Amino acid sequence: MSELERLKSALNEAPPEQFAAPDLTRIMADGTRIRRRRRLLTGAGAAAAVVAVVAVVFGAVQLRPQPQPQQQPVAAAPSTVGPASTVPSTSAAERQQATPLGDVVSLGIKNATGELVLYAFKIDEPQTMPGVGFGLMLAVRDAGGLHPVYAANEVNGADRSFGFHATSGGLIAGTDAKQVQVPVLGYFAGPAARITSSVHGKPVNAHLARWSEDPGVVFFWFDPVQVPSAAALTPLAAYNAGGTRLTK
Repeated sequence: MSELERLKSALNEAPPEQFAAPDLTRIMADGTRIRRRRRLLTGAGAAAAVVAVVAVVFGAVQLRPQPQPQQQPVAAAPSTVGPASTVPSTSAAERQQATPLGDVVSLGIKNATGELVLYAFKIDEPQTMPGVGFGLMLAVRDAGGLHPVYAANEVNGADRSFGFHATSGGLIAGTDAKQVQVPVLGYFAGPAARITSSVHGKPVNAHLARWSEDPGVVFFWFDPVQVPSAAALTPLAAYNAGGTRLTK
């Protein structure tokens, strides 16, 4: 008998012991549990991605171009008003971010989500940022109060050292219900009376508001219609009331 014939004979032999019939009910139940676990893992991964996005948006200080929102904001004359009601929060950090430190400044921009405002909020991180005691918060104000959207603050050195600080913005931020275009904004520590830049060679001036808690700190922001993205801006320049340039 050849090797091929012996192989065919072995394949045709009955197994020494019979296998039990497959348990179809158990197999289907196990398959259901595996599919359910995959769905849970997929949901957990999506939740982690959302948290990561929120963290980046809420603490970002990087300038980068972003797409325009579908509804363009309507610019109006900026004004300063007193502290407004705050939104409920749970942690101490959230309460600080939602509580204005000084006056709330209207940016003169209103859209379907409400009115955009800017204010300072307290930072208490002596271990990680010993020289930083406040940051800037862009928020939406509506009948329900203030809704923080975007925070920017100094991360190295002292928050009131001479010069520009926390310059950021030019992106879309907020929740689905209150999604807004964040203007390019920041603050200047010093006697700035005018802050300028240019977009594609055209000069643009920032709106200014002195911080009620410290007049030596000047908040600034650009009209998002004129400056839709920070990527197009040239370096900022600050001037005092006499027209002398304060920065190189």
